Amino acid sequence: MALRTEFTELFGITHPIACAPMGGAAGGALAAAVSEGGGLGLVGGGSGDPEWVERELAIVRERTKKPWGIGFLAWGAKVDAVRRALEFGPHAVLISFGDPRPYVEVIRAAGARLIVQVTDMAEVDRAVEVGADVIVVQGTESGGHGARQGRSTLAFVPAVIDRVGPTPVLAAGGIADGRGLAAVLALGASGALLGTRFQASLEALDSFAAKSIVESGGENTERSALLDIVRDSAWPAEYTARTLSHPILDRWRGRDDELARDTEAKRAYAQAVATGELPATVWASEAVDLIGTLEPAADLVAALAAEAEAALRRAVPAD
Repeated sequence: MALRTEFTELFGITHPIACAPMGGAAGGALAAAVSEGGGLGLVGGGSGDPEWVERELAIVRERTKKPWGIGFLAWGAKVDAVRRALEFGPHAVLISFGDPRPYVEVIRAAGARLIVQVTDMAEVDRAVEVGADVIVVQGTESGGHGARQGRSTLAFVPAVIDRVGPTPVLAAGGIADGRGLAAVLALGASGALLGTRFQASLEALDSFAAKSIVESGGENTERSALLDIVRDSAWPAEYTARTLSHPILDRWRGRDDELARDTEAKRAYAQAVATGELPATVWASEAVDLIGTLEPAADLVAALAAEAEAALRRAVPAD
């Protein structure tokens, strides 16, 4: 069984799998490996730091001739940063967490596909309004940032599919093996965008996070704003982050406003992380139970697709 979908046809790729553009983890090497494996690799462009983006895009462009892309944060990236990234020839640009409208014109002019990630129905309608080529539907099981009051992947994905008609939908959030991919395909999605599973790969940039994910379980994740507050992060308040357990969460749980005012606590946190007294933040989804090894990303793509095919055959056995 070949997992051909609207998404694979749109990009001319082998498997309906994309790597989430994770800031600090999804560099050029990871994106290239995913694309070489038959998926769609996405570099984590974040807020568009020019030196970082240009270095990583040079890597992905050198290492693969297959389709790849880059993701940016709508609330943080300037249009000029997206324009510069487009000079490297990505096949797609993913815009998440905010209004995609300022970026549409430059993306279209460059001939790249527009992918928009959504976390609620208002964002879904806006993605349709701007003519997104693909919509990524993120459930609250996801690692990293997501809607403070979002919806679970299993319920949110089919509701969006019913709303957006023929536009291809990728599911995101809590998908870390082929069974999860099979499940969202059965819901009508055209594929899945995976973050945490690819964060725990040999090509990911953050080796500490990769090792921590492999050693953790889903009960050790929590969605909170505290680790953004203690870092004085500029993330909008409507988005919180799912991370592995952290001493800051235990120390300040339920005291968000108090921590926001405590400049000494923030200073002490920064110093403790710099000296290794406190661990760095590890973004991770509820699906970390399903991740037990560090693998090359290209091998992961093939394994995920094979597992999904097997799961679908089990669900619908041949006569």
